[in-house]
Amino acid sequence: MDREWGSKPGSGGAASAQNEAIDRRERLRRLALETIDLAKDPYFMRNHLGSYECKLCLTLHNNEGNYLAHTQGKRHQTNLAKRAAREAKDAPALPQPHKRKVALRKSVKIGRPGYRVTKQFDPESKQRSLLFQIEYPEIEDNIKPRHRFMSSFEQRVQACDKRYQYLLFAAEPYEIIAFKIPSTEIDKTPSKFFSYWDPDLKMFTLQLYFKVKPLEPNKPSAAGAPVANGTAAPGVPPRPPPPQAPPPPPPPPQVPLPPAPLVNPPRVPPPPAPQMGGSQPPPPPPIANGPPRPIPPPPIGGAMANFTPGVQPGAPPPPVAGFLNQQIQGQGAHPPAPPPPPNMGQ
Repeated sequence: MDREWGSKPGSGGAASAQNEAIDRRERLRRLALETIDLAKDPYFMRNHLGSYECKLCLTLHNNEGNYLAHTQGKRHQTNLAKRAAREAKDAPALPQPHKRKVALRKSVKIGRPGYRVTKQFDPESKQRSLLFQIEYPEIEDNIKPRHRFMSSFEQRVQACDKRYQYLLFAAEPYEIIAFKIPSTEIDKTPSKFFSYWDPDLKMFTLQLYFKVKPLEPNKPSAAGAPVANGTAAPGVPPRPPPPQAPPPPPPPPQVPLPPAPLVNPPRVPPPPAPQMGGSQPPPPPPIANGPPRPIPPPPIGGAMANFTPGVQPGAPPPPVAGFLNQQIQGQGAHPPAPPPPPNMGQ
């Protein structure tokens, strides 16, 4: 027989160990191409020669398929395990947070429970309160209803509004119900905030009081403003009048100034006129500037325009230099001046 031992008639010869290794690497390469993304591999690097390197194992590969086949091999997997063990040893030991495991109850919900809400007002403390009464007639055995407060930013059913919060009640197998209440601070005093579960009547009761909001000092209140029906809103204490500024201090006492001296003394009223038949006339009033000056007599023979002091009336005025040959307005022509004597100017 010319065929090799172990082969079947009509088939090729048995594959050698070299052919089996080649076939295995090809299958690993195809598997790696489908499951591994080279862009996310931290140990894959392409050098300047165009070939590929493995930074973990320091091996050189001609193409991507050869590198992917290397990542599935024993050498690369062993180096990965050593690297993970060394990093875990060098990392500091951090305390693990304690997580309490809560077993989720899987029960079929039967619907919403019946409830009753009562609004109350305390006239003494001026506080508003709410009384919740939830009925759970078909609650499971050994189960007590629970409640909690939820912020408006925790829920996703309605739009967030910081002015309101939610009060939730839960009990198996009923659905969770929530009540929308004002986002005001709750008075946690034991006498004003309490809950009670009545196992006989299957009713859960909760009562809460809201704290009174303090008045804002910067916001002025309208004193004496009219209120509807003559009373203020319930729960709102009357606002005190706005603080007034203190009155200004009184001005200092003013010292009277001494009277200013008089420049001109007051005139003395003249004495009464003498009776008819009196012989002496009344004395003249005193004059501060001395006796009166004599009035000069008026010039004779002409108007006051031609009056010149020191010149007798009727005489011609003295000649004026530069106007020898000109006539003065309002006067006649004057004769020319006589020539100077021959001995002047020598």
